[in-house]
Order: sequence, then C-alpha cells, then structure tokens
Amino acid sequence: MRGRKFNQTFEGPSSAGWRNRQNLLSAWNLSGGVLYVCNSEWQKIYDSKEPQSFPLPEQLSNTLNELQKMIILRCLRPDKIGPAITTFVTDKLGKKFVEPPPFDLTKSYLDSNSTIPLLFVLSPGADPMSSLLKFANDRDMAGNKFESISLGQGQGPIATKMIQKGMEEGTWVCLQNCHLAVSWMPMLEKICEEFSSEKCHPVFRLWLTSYPSPKFPVNILQNGVKMTNEPPTGLRLNLLQSFLSDPISDPAFFSGCPEKELKLLFGVCFFHALVQERRKFGPLGWNIPYGFNESDLRISIRQLQLFINEYSHVPFEAVSYLTGECNYGGRVTDDWDRRLLLTMLDDFYNPDIIENPRYTFSPSGNYYAPPKGTYEDYIEFIKSLPFSQQPEVFGLHENVDISKDLQQTKILFESLLLTQGGGTQGTSGGGDSTLYEIADDILSKLPNDFDIEGCLSKYPVRYEESMNTVLVQEMERFNNLIQTIRITLINLKKAIKGLVVMDAELEALCGSLLIGKVPENWAKRSYPSLKPLGSYILDFLERLKFLQDWYELGKPTVFWLSGFYFTQAFLTGAMQNYARKHRIPIDLLGYEFQVIPQDTADTAPEDGVYIHGLFLDGARWDRTKSIMFLSIDLLNVYYFVGFFEAAKSDIKKSNAYVCPLYKTSERKGVLSTTGHSTNFIIALMLNTDKPVQHWIKRGVALLCQLDD
Repeated sequence: MRGRKFNQTFEGPSSAGWRNRQNLLSAWNLSGGVLYVCNSEWQKIYDSKEPQSFPLPEQLSNTLNELQKMIILRCLRPDKIGPAITTFVTDKLGKKFVEPPPFDLTKSYLDSNSTIPLLFVLSPGADPMSSLLKFANDRDMAGNKFESISLGQGQGPIATKMIQKGMEEGTWVCLQNCHLAVSWMPMLEKICEEFSSEKCHPVFRLWLTSYPSPKFPVNILQNGVKMTNEPPTGLRLNLLQSFLSDPISDPAFFSGCPEKELKLLFGVCFFHALVQERRKFGPLGWNIPYGFNESDLRISIRQLQLFINEYSHVPFEAVSYLTGECNYGGRVTDDWDRRLLLTMLDDFYNPDIIENPRYTFSPSGNYYAPPKGTYEDYIEFIKSLPFSQQPEVFGLHENVDISKDLQQTKILFESLLLTQGGGTQGTSGGGDSTLYEIADDILSKLPNDFDIEGCLSKYPVRYEESMNTVLVQEMERFNNLIQTIRITLINLKKAIKGLVVMDAELEALCGSLLIGKVPENWAKRSYPSLKPLGSYILDFLERLKFLQDWYELGKPTVFWLSGFYFTQAFLTGAMQNYARKHRIPIDLLGYEFQVIPQDTADTAPEDGVYIHGLFLDGARWDRTKSIMFLSIDLLNVYYFVGFFEAAKSDIKKSNAYVCPLYKTSERKGVLSTTGHSTNFIIALMLNTDKPVQHWIKRGVALLCQLDD
C-alpha cells in the first residue's frame, strides 16, 4: 500500500476503532490498485449511520465491485453487513429472495397427498395450531376427524395408533413438538417410509410440528412439505396482530369492555409485544430466548376480564401474579429473566395506567394507552405508531442496536463457514503447512503439566487454609486441559506427516484451527469461553501463569477471579476460611461485596479476599462516588477496575442493584441442581443513584471475560 498513512490517534490496541482500521489495512489487496485516501474520508464512513450506503472514496468506488466493497465494509463497520447483503441480493437476484413469502396453508396442503407429511418448522412466538384448527374446520375435518397429541415421554405408542387409525379411516393426525421425542424419531421415520397409496386413505394427512433439531429424520425433511410461520417483527405489527386475533377482534368482547379494562387490555398487549421483541437483543434482552406466544396473551386477557367483572377495584396483585408468574412466567426458567419479566409487567399493571391520562410506556412519550374509542379507532392508533422502535422503549441504551447487529453479523459468518464442508480443507498442501505452523506455535507456548505432588507437599490440606485445596484442584483441572491440547496437536502433526491416520476427530480439529475456532474436543474439557482461538490461547496461558505464580510466590494478595476454572470452589474456600476462623456454621454465612477505590493492595484483608478481573456490561462505575452510572458510550464492555471484599454476612442493601455475575457474555447455561444456570456465579450488590428497575431493564451484569 502506498500513499498517506493512517496517523490518527486511537485509544490503543484494545479499542474497537483501532482493530477495525487494522483489519482494513490488512485486508486491502483487493484490486491491486494504489490507495491515496485521507483519514477524514474514512472517518466519515466510520461515523455514518448508514455506512453501507455511503460512497467509498473515488479511487475505490471506481475500482472495486460490489462484493469487494462489502469486504471493506466488513472490516470497517461489521454491524452493517446485514443491510448491505440484503441490498446486494436484492440487486442481483430480486426482492423475493430477501422477503419471506406469506404463510399460505392452503397452498402447502395442495402440494401434499396422503403419503407426504406436512411439517411446521416452529419459531419462538409463533404457534401454527390455531391456524391449522381453523383450516381443518374449513376443510370439514374438525371434531373426530382431527386428532392431535403433544409428543414426549411415553407418547410414542399412542401416536403410532393414531397414525394407523388415520391411515385406515382417512382422518388428519397432528404430532406436536417432535423435537421433544428424540428417541421415537427413528420409529416415526420408519412409519413414514412405509406410507403408500394402497395403505393410506386419500384424505389422510400427517401434520408434524418441530423446532429445528439435529435429531429430526432427514428423510421426512426431504420428502415432506415444509412450512414456517414467523412471528411479526416490531412493536407495531405485534400489537396489530394481537388486536386482530381472538378474543379482542370479537365485537361482543370488545364492546363489553369498560374504559379501565381497555387501558389494561392495551397495556398487556403492549407488554406481550415487548417480551417478544426483546429476544432480538440477545443476552441483553433475555438470558434465554423464550417462546412466548398468542396463547399466553389470550389467557391473560380472559383472566383480566374475569377479575374486572368480579371486583369493583382491579386486584393488581392477583392479575400480576397470574400473568407474570403463571402465564408468561411459566415458560421462564432463569431467575434473572423472571425478575426482568415482573419488572416490565409492573409498568402496565398498575393504577397509574387507569388514573393518569398522561401515563406513557416509554421515556420518549411516543407510546401510551389511547383514550376509549371504537375498535377501528384502536386499529388506526396502532397503525399510526412508528414502524421501527427505538431501544428506549425497552429500557435499553440506544447503542444496544449496534451490539445486536454485530451479533447478527457473527451468526451470519459462522453459518457461512458451516457451508464449507468442515475439516476437509485440511487435506490441501497449503492448508497442511498452515495447520502445522498453528500446531507448532501453540505447542511451543504450552508449559509443562503442573507438579501436583510437589504442590500437595508445599500446600498441604490444612483446616485453617482452604485455599491450598483450591489451588491443587485447579491445577488438576488445568492439567487435563493441557494434556488434551498437547496430545491432539501432536497427533495432528503426525497425521500431516503421514505417520498416523487422519481420523474424523483430527479432521474436525483441522477445520476449527483453520477458521480460528476453539476445537470441540478442547471445549468439552475447558472452562466456559466464547473467545476465538488466538484470544483463547492467550487467556489460557495467562490462567496457567496465575496458578504457577501462586505456587512459586505464595498465596496472592489479590486473586484473579476470572482466572479460575471453577470459580465457585474459590468462593466457597473463602467462606470456609472465615467460618473456621470465627467458628460460625458455614450455612449461616453469606457474602457482602464492596468495591474499593484503589487499584492495588499490598496486604491481604484480615477477613475475606480481594478479587479483580471483572467486566461491567451495560453501565459504568464511578470510582469517586462508588456508584454505578450510565455512560454515553455503552457499546463496549468496560473493565471493572477495583476489588471486591468478601465480608461476613448476608446483608441486604435497599438502595443497591443486585447484579448477577456470569462466566461469559452468553449468560445462559444448563440449569444445575442449585436452580441456577451453570453460567451464573453469584449475585453482587452495586450501589446506584437510580431506581433498580432502570438497571434491570438494561440487563446490566458483570462478566468474567469478554468475547475477544
């Protein structure tokens, strides 16, 4: 590259701007041309709200084709790759390739016959059963001519009898939630393979519903008619669908609603739209993306009507419990998601929505319950709402859209990599040399295994010092991971030389190494991490160094909490030390955390431990005032500088935000026997000058590590 250099001052190698510009420099070799561009031209593109539509500098604009321009955009503003690809596909192939076709059950039915199953591919928030039941009624197949069953444990034989009966008598059979009956899927595949025009009544149809599952029979997918009904996107379309559906669309129901019920009715519909739309923000929206659907809303509306008709005053506590804890909360498996759900519901089930005509659902005031009017008035009001909503209506910061777009770009490119055929690239000559270099580089940096016997001798099991046991256990866990990485890489080098067979496991290893991804067999024995391969190795080596320094220099004054393989063991060890020192039963103790202002500590605290290495997601920490506050720039996750002091007892602070601490930004995990996600570590109290509901809606949390 010739021409002017990028001489702008950046924050440093860790800043997103610095990385994007370095990516641009390294990626530039597309046209063989010469680049003479000043910083200000790139800055305009980088700062633009729509960089995918912003023209590149003239030299590039005239030289590069549309695909090459997208590569530049991918390096500079990856969050806008989605709209750029949509525009590219529309221009090259046509609009129909980017717009999902309308859901047409009649057309799909006409494409089938008695030997071809019809499969609904489910998506969260969309339930096709109501549409199917209505279609069955229109085709005169309702009542005893239509049988359905939700699959699960022990339902396989019943489903088999239903299918046999339907084949003989010419009825419709619907098997719901096939993804929940993995063990019965081979039997279903066998039944479908035996379908023939001689055995099946011409009217017979087999309807199936299933979420995407790797265990679903491929033959049924290939031979069946596949349909999907995506839920509406956006608050406006969600609200419109709710008002066009039962029971609200029933004139008798709507005309019988008093004004206070209409206000609450609009509120619960708005709440339903919010919980649906929060899913697109990933972990900042919900830890787990739940499949809330229209049935949750319908039962909530019916219950609301029942309570309003029975009582002179609305029993908000009762309707909030039924809607939040039962109808919607019944789907929620994460305690922190339940807290968010109930906090959001409080904005709609309260006396203010009835009594205050100026009550709004968002800080901007764009959303509110309209005054009493006709059904058509409500429909027109909903149609007048903004087509796309700002994050403020969810209680989120405006920059959350950038995080969402970056996540969608990541998913898009990961999906593209899956189409390349896995590890078969590793068989080419160029690929072999690259793989050998990667394996050699990692092996050269791997230290020897920890000396467990030497550690036990130097740090024996002691009643008054539980941290000795924690150190030994951590070394044992990391030894298993070191050995796995070392053995697989040594075998890979041998396979490249032709000394051993390149089996399926090594092929998968090749595929992961070439795309910079942590191999699956490493991840199975590893601590949770979402980092790419390069960052993962650096992080792994830092953790090993932390333990080696502990072994050589003695117990650290400040512990790197994020560096532990099993963080809960360290926290339990700290509590155990205090319990044994003060002779207090450990089940009577809890944790109290305090952020201290200084960066370092020369001596360990008399009680408890100092820890560091956490990241605050969604807010900033004011070290001078020792409170959490909102920052203008919340695109990145900021390093939480300071230490926590584990103290004596479980003390509740009314003015503090109860902040969950997670191992990774994914936040979700497997539900453990404690009732918490395996990704969740502990809850911390953080002081704030804002209502705690503000931070709950923003999804503020502490993380042990970043994704890069």
